[in-house]
Amino acid sequence: MKKYGPINKKYPHILHGGDYNPEQWTDYDGVWDDDIRLMKLANCNTMSIGIFSWATLEPEEDSFDFSFLDEIMEEFEKNNINAVLATPSGARPAWMSEKYPEVLRVNADRTKNLHGGRHNHCYTSPYYRLKTQNINRLLAQRYKNHPSLLVWHISNEYGGECHCELCQSAFRQWLKNKYDNNLDKLNHEYWTKFWSHTYTSWEQIESPSPLGENLVHALNLDWKRFVTYQTIDFMKNEIAPIKDITPDIPVTTNLMGLYTGLDYFKFKDAIDVVSWDNYPEWHLPKGDVRLASDTAFVHDLNRCIKGGKPFMLMESTPSHINWLDVNKPKRPNMHILSSVQAVAHGSDTVQYFQWRKSRGSCEKFCGAVVDHCGHENTRVFKEVARLGSMLDKLDDIVGTAVKSEVAVIYDWENRWAIDDLKGLKITDRNYAATCQNHYYPFWKNGINTDVIDSDCDFSKYKLIVAPMLYMIKPNVIEKIKEFVKNGGTIVFTYISGWVNENDLCFLGGFPADELKNVFGIWAEETDCLYIGESNLVELNTGEKYKAIDFCDIIHANTAEVLAKYKSDYYTDMPAVTFNKYGSGSAYYIAFRDEGDFMIDFYEKLILDLKLEKALDTTFPEGVTAHSRHDEECRYIFIENYNNFTRKFILPNNKYIDIITNVEALMEFSIEPYGVKVLKTM
Repeated sequence: MKKYGPINKKYPHILHGGDYNPEQWTDYDGVWDDDIRLMKLANCNTMSIGIFSWATLEPEEDSFDFSFLDEIMEEFEKNNINAVLATPSGARPAWMSEKYPEVLRVNADRTKNLHGGRHNHCYTSPYYRLKTQNINRLLAQRYKNHPSLLVWHISNEYGGECHCELCQSAFRQWLKNKYDNNLDKLNHEYWTKFWSHTYTSWEQIESPSPLGENLVHALNLDWKRFVTYQTIDFMKNEIAPIKDITPDIPVTTNLMGLYTGLDYFKFKDAIDVVSWDNYPEWHLPKGDVRLASDTAFVHDLNRCIKGGKPFMLMESTPSHINWLDVNKPKRPNMHILSSVQAVAHGSDTVQYFQWRKSRGSCEKFCGAVVDHCGHENTRVFKEVARLGSMLDKLDDIVGTAVKSEVAVIYDWENRWAIDDLKGLKITDRNYAATCQNHYYPFWKNGINTDVIDSDCDFSKYKLIVAPMLYMIKPNVIEKIKEFVKNGGTIVFTYISGWVNENDLCFLGGFPADELKNVFGIWAEETDCLYIGESNLVELNTGEKYKAIDFCDIIHANTAEVLAKYKSDYYTDMPAVTFNKYGSGSAYYIAFRDEGDFMIDFYEKLILDLKLEKALDTTFPEGVTAHSRHDEECRYIFIENYNNFTRKFILPNNKYIDIITNVEALMEFSIEPYGVKVLKTM
């Protein structure tokens, strides 16, 4: 029995398809018919439609034309194609900007935008909220019983912020709610006596601006929190009529990886299923292995936003993108490998931007299933069709869970605070990359890993890794203490435990007092190293590693010293420590390394904690494996991110190759950018 059901119970299959824009082709006879033919040929079963269709659906205010949607939905029904039907708020029609300028965004410098672009609208505007609810209600009423309607796609890639007077007023109300309508409390948390910034009325508070206040870190943090809150509130406004009319149709909105503008963990209660848009920059000169790990990190994060529930890969490219300095096509097999990677980490869909290349405008050269040639005789189309045939054989995987014993903490609010910090090194803080670097040893060794924020549940893990947890939010100290006391293992690093949720420094030194007891250390200062500068760290066992960028200078209280610095004024001071706390263990890594130490350190922890691998075997460099589970089987995905063939040895021969439906050999070759999907017999 599976832990989760399919995204929509009426279609228990992997969704495969693309972002389809039929309204762009209404003047071209035969294109729609050919699209349907090609969708079948490509083994595509689901299309996202209506994403940027507002000007077509409502060409003039309160004058609606749903004819193109009616026709395409009818074609979908005839041909057994599902619809992920979007609400159109991501880009509004020009008549609205002209008639109701309140919908236009105001920038941080207080200039008002012109019409154009996407998401150039005020989330607070009563008129814009009214109009989005109105058209969403009409869509829901019209298609509520349509057999092809599978998922609602709410807007598209929410992002950006507005600083207009409506938003200023809403921000002040949000602050009043947060600080219990107590201005003295806000002044304390903002530490406004610094530079004589004390507020004496709520109306004096404005959002951060380059023309005014932008150096009160708690204000900057609260503004970012408010932007997330207001974006979600706007999204809920969009969802309300849809849920009222179609309560059983799941809703999603497509997220953008590690986009810094919004805290995606806060979206978990507003949507039924997480979806995200995945565009890695494959085939850089340094190779694809580390990028594959970094991408897996984001897949795992999106799975964890809803507590482990399978997610949707809403957008990816079957070939290339168009916004980089070098837009390189995916090499043969990479599209299949990168798509199946998403499934391995918990996706129950593989979807594309875009189905057919736009003839004009800024994305006319962005990759697509159907190129400007308009036919199926391309390498990319054939690979998409081959992937679709593979996905057709993975029905048993739909709804299965990813079982993880280890979690890496990636916290958006912590990132905001680190990015805003004045001190240390302005460059090279690299919070996201640091989290991904700590994730890599687990990915490399085929160990399923969750990526959570510090508000998530800790209790189900054996190991929690918390790199650079500079900000400690309320209750997190108690959660850490409880986790370790009950037998868990935690790893902290340099620059951790410095400030509270409003960026006020903890008094008494770092980390915060109660964490000093957990880790058995205190940190006196942090040395920042120039590019090209390094220190040397030596373990008690004799291994040596290079320290770069940051070196915390720490004192061991109750902790055992596992490694020491070997140069500069902190020679022989602790660089790595271990402390017993209750039934558990706490490690503190005081320095940043180039990666070798982390691999060795975590591989030892993997053995010590007996962490479960997808396969109990040795993985060749650049090859990894991950697994999904139900109560009867494990489904194992073996992935080769090398551009050459690798030999692979299974620990036993009790596996079926799902794609070929034959017993897997114990030793086999896996082709360049190849992938195999096995299940236990």
